[in-house]
Amino acid sequence: MNIKVLGPGCKNCHELLERTQAAVAELGVAADVEYVTEMARITDFVMLTPGLVIDEKVVHAGKPLPQVERIKQLITEAK
Repeated sequence: MNIKVLGPGCKNCHELLERTQAAVAELGVAADVEYVTEMARITDFVMLTPGLVIDEKVVHAGKPLPQVERIKQLITEAK
């Protein structure tokens, strides 16, 4: 599984990255979590940040940020 957290480096983007890493750890799934900060790559997926992409499918964009439980649900649904 490939998970991308998209954002230019702001506080919310870092928070989403931390929540995503926590969700992956709690679920114990094998996933590569990538933090994408290059705007050219971000806009390939979303226009609002932060964004969350699981296996090349956008599952979240913008605020409010999803909580860890919601991210776990998104990961489970993507399996």
